Amino acid sequence: MRIGTDHYRSIWMDQDPGVVRVIDQRKLPYQFEIARLTTWEETAHAISEMVVRGAPLIGVTAAFGLYLAAFKSDRNRWCNQVRKAGEALVSTRPTAVNLQYAVEMGMTELDCSASRERMIERLFHLALQLAEQEVMRCRRIGEYGLPLITELYTKKNQPVNILTHCNAGWLACVDYGTATAPIYMAHDAGIPVHVWVDETRPRNQGARLTAWELAQHGVPHTVVVDNAGGQLMQERKVDLVLVGSDRTTRTGDVANKIGTYLKALAAKDNGIPFYVALPSSSIDFNIRRGEDIPIEYRSNTEVSHVWGWDEQHHKELGVRIVPELSGVLNPGFDITPARLVTALITEKGITPASEEGISAMFQT
Repeated sequence: MRIGTDHYRSIWMDQDPGVVRVIDQRKLPYQFEIARLTTWEETAHAISEMVVRGAPLIGVTAAFGLYLAAFKSDRNRWCNQVRKAGEALVSTRPTAVNLQYAVEMGMTELDCSASRERMIERLFHLALQLAEQEVMRCRRIGEYGLPLITELYTKKNQPVNILTHCNAGWLACVDYGTATAPIYMAHDAGIPVHVWVDETRPRNQGARLTAWELAQHGVPHTVVVDNAGGQLMQERKVDLVLVGSDRTTRTGDVANKIGTYLKALAAKDNGIPFYVALPSSSIDFNIRRGEDIPIEYRSNTEVSHVWGWDEQHHKELGVRIVPELSGVLNPGFDITPARLVTALITEKGITPASEEGISAMFQT
């Protein structure tokens, strides 16, 4: 996708085989900085501290972390060091299933009887393959989601208003995004769209990231507070709700950034379609019930403080907004039951959010 006139992905490698480059998403939208990852420990830190975030990108980053573990390993202990890296990487963030998916694929590739050089090559190509697969999946999600927006525009002959939550854009997905892929394709096809961007407390990833990348691509949008969604729907200012997913069960229950469930309830009450865009790598075929998805609880300071850009001193500052003696609870995700989801948009097509639909689509 675009930053100014240049094309970027959110993770890539240049010519140095020992360096993986990522966009430091903590610095956006104030500063555009590229971080260098040179060890698996740096990769794990980048995931846990949200230098990179978004389920597909987390998985790809972990795959590159396994490659770096092999590339920087001792010649006589490389296998144990890669295993150690895998155990550490898979524990960095619990909710996004792509992380587990990528590490398990790496461990499947691991052959301790092979040479270190052979394993370096295997893990390198696995990371590249996973990155390309995620890009392909997101592009196909865009292609399958585009007709939904086209149909709405044909019916109303006015700009299509789409509400989204958190960041399920190209920053989170290597390229294209999941929820944003149909939006970008509609915009590029000349269909007038307007996006209501939830600020998405507590880390404001909608206001900081989704709004930034939509602006880079020239897509009209408006940032709104999280609790404005219901009012906008009641005023018939939302035609479609389109969100991503960090993990979806095989029965169609969806884990996504905290607040998604409330948007689904409001959409249901107002008769507005609620779609979840996700690649198959975000479907956990081993889990049936949404309540079995592990929910990540994050630092209290993400709620007790707000962070912003000090233009005078050119740095980010945190300001306390919660009394020091008050308790804080900070779940990162909630579960939207399948009954509230109109359908899932995947790289293989649009399917009901049900065990039957998912099973038929992916032949599980």
